[in-house]
Amino acid sequence: MPTSKNGFNLNSGLVKQEIQIDMSTDNIYEQELGKNPANFTPLTPLSFIERSASVYSDHTSIIHGESKYTWSQTYKRCCLLASALKKMGITTGDTVSFMGANTPELFEAHFGVPMIGAVLNALNVRLDAKAIAFILEHAETKILFTDKEYSDTIKAALEIVSNKPVVIDIDDPYFQEGELLGEQNYDDFINTGDEDYACFQIEDEWQAISLNYTSGTTGDPKGVVYHHRGAYLNAVSNVLCWDMTSHPVYLWTLPMFHCNGWCWPWSLAAVAGTSVCLRHVRDDAIFAAIKKHRVTHFCGAPVVLNTLINADDELKQGIEHKVLSMTAGAAPPAAVIAGMENMDINVTHVYGLTETYGPCVVCAPQADWSDLSTDDRAELLARQGVRAPLQDELMVADPETMQPVPKDGKTMGEIFIRGNITMKGYLKNPKTTEESFVGDWFHSGDLAVWYADGYTQIKDRSKDIIISGGENISSLEVESVLFKHPKIMEAAVVASSDEKWGEVPCAFVSLKSGQEMTKEELVEYCRGELAGFKIPKKVIFGTIDKTSTGKVQKYLLREKAELAD
Repeated sequence: MPTSKNGFNLNSGLVKQEIQIDMSTDNIYEQELGKNPANFTPLTPLSFIERSASVYSDHTSIIHGESKYTWSQTYKRCCLLASALKKMGITTGDTVSFMGANTPELFEAHFGVPMIGAVLNALNVRLDAKAIAFILEHAETKILFTDKEYSDTIKAALEIVSNKPVVIDIDDPYFQEGELLGEQNYDDFINTGDEDYACFQIEDEWQAISLNYTSGTTGDPKGVVYHHRGAYLNAVSNVLCWDMTSHPVYLWTLPMFHCNGWCWPWSLAAVAGTSVCLRHVRDDAIFAAIKKHRVTHFCGAPVVLNTLINADDELKQGIEHKVLSMTAGAAPPAAVIAGMENMDINVTHVYGLTETYGPCVVCAPQADWSDLSTDDRAELLARQGVRAPLQDELMVADPETMQPVPKDGKTMGEIFIRGNITMKGYLKNPKTTEESFVGDWFHSGDLAVWYADGYTQIKDRSKDIIISGGENISSLEVESVLFKHPKIMEAAVVASSDEKWGEVPCAFVSLKSGQEMTKEELVEYCRGELAGFKIPKKVIFGTIDKTSTGKVQKYLLREKAELAD
């Protein structure tokens, strides 16, 4: 296999070189040149907030309803939270859970909790009581902060939990529903903290900063552990992916509980940005916030973008400044990206998993793409792309041999990732951790092709590929075709058992408001776009099951497909 002088494999990509550092006295660069506090500190995103508070003390950090905070105020509140937790006996390695909406309290938790070495566990607010109870037990949560909107779920979960945590309420003045369950509210709690407490350094960058649970669609959720070093680096990588300058105005359409908001609380502290809080993701609220606060950036799953594309035209009027969006979470059809660009909202497509701190791959645009039509450019932007600036290595390889596949845009392999922005592992789950790192790469489970230009494109999850009569069918390919139909709002395709072919595609279709469509009409449309064996043999119209982060719950759809005629 040919290799260039710099170690770059001319056929497949980067060659991992083992570098041995000579620590003997013969190495002149190691003689009396050791680490000390003047030349080395552990990497942590806590340093970002301290800098913004000291350099841009009066710049707006958070807007929530009619409330506004500056960076100096936010830093002080984070320090008060840390001090109050410390007074309660919370210490290094203790878990602090938050069942919170996108409000200042959850943003502050991303800094206040790790200031004392504790670990932030932001709970998925869409989970049921049983799943929440499992997480609280598994994480050994010492203290639980909970927004009153989710009081029904938390109340039921606490009845199941054996070792009950201390409960503190988040009593949002802009949300009146729900019940208070705790011993005191958040503001009263942090006011027990020491006014002089401050912290922005840690002892070890490898120590855990947060705990994020996977959705648990095939069993109990798995607890993914992040470290300070990875959080720091991915926060910076986010900024570089978006060419973001100082003081962006960021709208929280992405849940902060999802991969710690893709690390954006820490990214925004790095660039002294302004967070605009949004409790519920609705098209009218999003467009109103964009216009009122001159929002420059927002993130969200393709379902969020699709909601905006199909919103009433009246809502879209009046945006007179540049707005950028970032999407991930499910492979966005090219039609969705084109729809956003037709609204003059630029889309950056990123890819990642809970295990990679959110985004670790970006579809970085090339200069000559700007000469293409909107639709042609969208086809390129719909690919997952190349490794993000601070992601070390990425390859598409045979999942058995782990040999890179040809960059021909056709040969399918699994996406493998390694580097600093990969999780420490799964909490209390050494077997699954070991399995996920076999061969010294993280196994994503996503099947993709590799193009000659180095860009990757996911074709399916390994468990979602449809094998019909021995032919592989990408559910994403069929979905992309369906999304282009002017009557279709959303689509999802799964495998359904078939006596003759083994499996056939089953399409779940949600139509736009006021539209009607028959199975025959859909099949006839697909006949002009797809090979015959790829055309859905079953079609089910109606609402499509999704998680709180916009991912289609294909395991539920597969169950429904088996019951369909």
